[in-house]
Amino acid sequence: MAIYLTKESKVLVQGMTGAEGMKHTCRMIAAGTNVVGGVNPRKAGRTVDFDDRAVPVFGSVADGIAATGADVTVVFVPPAFAKAAVVEAADAGIPLAVVITEGIPVHDTVAFHAYARHKGTRIIGPNCPGLITPGQSNAGIIPADITKPGRIGLVSKSGTLTYQLMYELRDIGFTTCVGIGGDPVIGTTHIDCLAAFENDPETELVVLIGEIGGDAEERAAAYIHDHVTKPVVAYIAGFTAPEGRTMGHAGAIVSGSSGTAQAKKAALEAVGVHVGSTPTETARLVLDRLADAP
Repeated sequence: MAIYLTKESKVLVQGMTGAEGMKHTCRMIAAGTNVVGGVNPRKAGRTVDFDDRAVPVFGSVADGIAATGADVTVVFVPPAFAKAAVVEAADAGIPLAVVITEGIPVHDTVAFHAYARHKGTRIIGPNCPGLITPGQSNAGIIPADITKPGRIGLVSKSGTLTYQLMYELRDIGFTTCVGIGGDPVIGTTHIDCLAAFENDPETELVVLIGEIGGDAEERAAAYIHDHVTKPVVAYIAGFTAPEGRTMGHAGAIVSGSSGTAQAKKAALEAVGVHVGSTPTETARLVLDRLADAP
């Protein structure tokens, strides 16, 4: 099983003909993703060859959906065009839009999130690595060869830590790994993924990766207390971050005790979540919890 993305998913790539889009489309196809088309109004009607596969280019997301039945789009367009790309995808009725682009102005993100929500399109991102269901499909830039299908669900603000925990726990494997992004405004949240993993019969344990700034992890802790029956293990990045300084992602700012790694750790531990002090210790806690499971 999986959440949000399966081998049946039909994927469009907005910006496929650009350098980043070409590179990562090639990697997605190699991972087994059913990439059914790219979108570029200036190159509509052409095809792009990826090894032994010719992928058509459509003039719009709506044209791509009409021709292929696509239900996922991955957005690789520059920041200035990201809002228009997501609005186009939402207008076309795409169920899932994975926005890889970083550096999108916050007011653009707020606008396209509200619009997508109104249209019924789920957003993952922006400024995220996407998501992968190992052995089935990969939508984004997550390396596909560092893990395998398994029993763990993963939701993470950090791309790099997503990869590290996937690698550390490669012998167990994952149902789905979701990189939600660390910007101040994101679409799919820790809570959304926790709910989906709770309802996925193949996911036995959830790894939650957070970071300093905001209160997303505290809200996730409250949700876990009320709604999650499966074990959750967490890691919070930023224990050594200096107070009052923005660190890494645009959303990671700490003021006083609000948003600190210690405050997040305390909130999660108060509801029974085991929190590692390093990624390696977090992986060890996962193995311990799985060994203790009935």
